[in-house]
Amino acid sequence: MDLNQITNPSFLKKMNKEQLTELAKEIRKFLIENLASTGGHIGPNLGVVELTIMMHKLFHSPEDKFIWDVGHQAYVHKILTGRANQFGTLRQYKGLSGFPKMAESEHDVWETGHSSTSLSAAMGMAAARDMQGKSNYVIPVIGDGALTGGMALEALNHIGHLKTNMIVVLNDNEMSIAPNVGALHTVLGKLRTAGKYNSAKDELEYILKKIPAVGGKVAAAAERVKDSLKYLLVSGVFFEELGFTYLGPIDGHDFADLERNLLYAKKMEGPVLLHVITKKGKGYQPAEEDKKGTWHGTGPYKIETGDFVKSPTTAPSWSGLVAETVRKLAREDKRIAAITPAMPVGSKLESFAEEFPERFFDVGIAEQHAATMAGGLATQGMKPFLAIYSTFLQRAYDQMLHDITRQKLNVFIGIDRAGLVGADGETHQGVFDIAFLRHLPNLVIMMPKDENEGQHMVKTAFDYNEGPIAMRYPRGNGLGVKMDEQLKPIPIGTWEVLSEGTDGTILTFGTTIPMALEAAETLSSKGISVKVVNARFIKPLDTDMLDLLFVAGKPIVTVEEAVLAGGFGSSVIEYAHDTKATTGSIDRIGIPDEYIEHGSVDKLLEEIDVTAEAIVATMEKAVENTLVRKREKI
Repeated sequence: MDLNQITNPSFLKKMNKEQLTELAKEIRKFLIENLASTGGHIGPNLGVVELTIMMHKLFHSPEDKFIWDVGHQAYVHKILTGRANQFGTLRQYKGLSGFPKMAESEHDVWETGHSSTSLSAAMGMAAARDMQGKSNYVIPVIGDGALTGGMALEALNHIGHLKTNMIVVLNDNEMSIAPNVGALHTVLGKLRTAGKYNSAKDELEYILKKIPAVGGKVAAAAERVKDSLKYLLVSGVFFEELGFTYLGPIDGHDFADLERNLLYAKKMEGPVLLHVITKKGKGYQPAEEDKKGTWHGTGPYKIETGDFVKSPTTAPSWSGLVAETVRKLAREDKRIAAITPAMPVGSKLESFAEEFPERFFDVGIAEQHAATMAGGLATQGMKPFLAIYSTFLQRAYDQMLHDITRQKLNVFIGIDRAGLVGADGETHQGVFDIAFLRHLPNLVIMMPKDENEGQHMVKTAFDYNEGPIAMRYPRGNGLGVKMDEQLKPIPIGTWEVLSEGTDGTILTFGTTIPMALEAAETLSSKGISVKVVNARFIKPLDTDMLDLLFVAGKPIVTVEEAVLAGGFGSSVIEYAHDTKATTGSIDRIGIPDEYIEHGSVDKLLEEIDVTAEAIVATMEKAVENTLVRKREKI
C-alpha cells in the first residue's frame, strides 16, 4: 500500500495477519530509504514496527492515549497517523519533528525528548480519566533503558500502590542508546530467559480444575503452588511485587503473540506490564548487528553498505577532543575517573573505558546518580570527569546545587552539546546551562574558542583544586586549528583580546567568536574600530578587564549562543550595576525567551537574529548613540 495515503490508523482494524506482515515490511523499507537521506533514530523505530501496528489495531487513538518513552521510537506511530508524506522533512527546519509533537497531530498526546517521563505522565492522564468518569485506556511504551531512570521507578511504585488501570508496555531491546547497564537490566535478562510464567500459571490452573470433584478445591488451594511456580519461573518477580500483573516475555515481532497478550491486558483490572522483547534495528543488517549504539540515531547513510555520509572536515569532534585529552591526562594521574549517564558513544569515552575499565562508569540513564556519584568520588581524593550533555544536565540541577557546588567538591563537569544542537530540536538545545548554573556559588564555568584552547581547559580543570569546574563545548567538530603538544593551565577568570579596537567592544565566547570577528571586519570597513574579546570564563568574569572597559565608556555588545535571561550578558550588566560603574551602553545578543525548534544551527541562528549582521547593526547604533550623547554634552 502507499504509506503516503494513510490519514489515520482505522484501516488496520480490517487487516489480517498476512496483510499486517506485508505492511510491516513496507514500513521498514520506507524508514530505511527515507532516513538514509535525512538521518534520524533508525534503530529504535525498526524495532517497534509490529508493536506499533498492533497497538493501533487493537486500541483507538487518540481516545486511548499512547505515550512514547523516549519519543524517538514514535516514527512508526507517525506513519500510521498520517504523516508519512512529511518524512522528507524529518528533523529539518520547519519540518517533521523527530519526537512526538502535539501541534503535528491529535495522536501525539505527550511530548518527550528526555527519557523516563512516560509513566508519570500516564499516571496523571489515568487519574484525570478516573476523576472524569471516563474509561479509555492509557498505554505508556517505555524502553528498558528509560526504565532505569529514577523518575520511572518512582512512578511504577505509585501506580502499583494505587492499583491504577493502565497498560505499561516495556519495550525491551536490551539497549537504550548504548548497551544497558545495572542490576535492573540483569533482572530483565532473567525475565527474558524465564519462559512465559503467565502461560504456565494458566495451564496449571486449567489442569487442576479438570480433576473431578475436588478440582475446584485443589485449584483454590494451589495458590501457594502457583506462587512457588512464579518464583521459580520469574526470578525476582520485580514488577508483581510492585503491584503489576506481569505478562511476558512477549515476542515483539510476532503479531499473534502481541495480539493475544494485548487483548488479555485490556480485560484485566489494575496495572498490567507487558514485557515485549524487540530487536533494535530489525530488518536492516548494519543496525541489527550494532553492539555499541552507533545506529541508535544517525546522520545520512548509504543503504547498500551502511556507511555513513561524513562531512569533509578533518578537524576532531569536540566530544572526541575532550575525551582524548582526559584519557591522556589519566595516564599520568591515577585519580582521574570518568562517569557518563548512558552516553559513552556520544561522549566518545569508549577508548577511555577500554584503557581504564576500573576508572570508567556508565551509570545508565540516571543523571542525578551520575552527578552525586561524581561528588562522592571527589570526597575521597579522586578527580572525576562527569561527561554529560547540556540538555541532560538539566535533570541533575539539584545534585549540582546540593551535592557538588555546596560542598565545594573538585568535580570536572564536561557540558557536551552546549549551544544549539539542530535536528533534535527544543528538547535537546543546550542553551539553558549558563542560566541555571551561573548563580551557583563555588562553580567555575568556561568555554573555549577552539579545540586547542579546549585541551588546555581540560588541563586547567584537572589542575583546579578549589571546587567544581565546568567546561562547555558544542556539538560537532572543531575548527581544525594547530594543536599545542604541551598542555598548560589557563589562569582562572582571565579573558583574551583577539583584536584591538577603540570605538567599542564585543564580548563573546565559544561558537560565536567567528561571527564576532566577522562583524569586526565589516565594522572596520565602515570606519568603526571594535575590540573583540574571548570571554572564555563565563564565571568568574574577568573583572579587571571589565573595569577598564567601563572606564573607557565605549559601547559593549555581548553575544552568546545561550538564553539571554540569566545569561552571560546579564552577568556583565549585573557587575556594572553592583560596582556602580559609569559605562557606555551594554547591549545583549543571544537566545530570546522562547524554545527553539529543530533545524540547522545556521538557519536557527539566522531566525533568532544571532548573526554577524545583527552584531554589526547593534554596534553601529550603539556607536552612533554614543556620538550623539557626546555632541549633546558639548
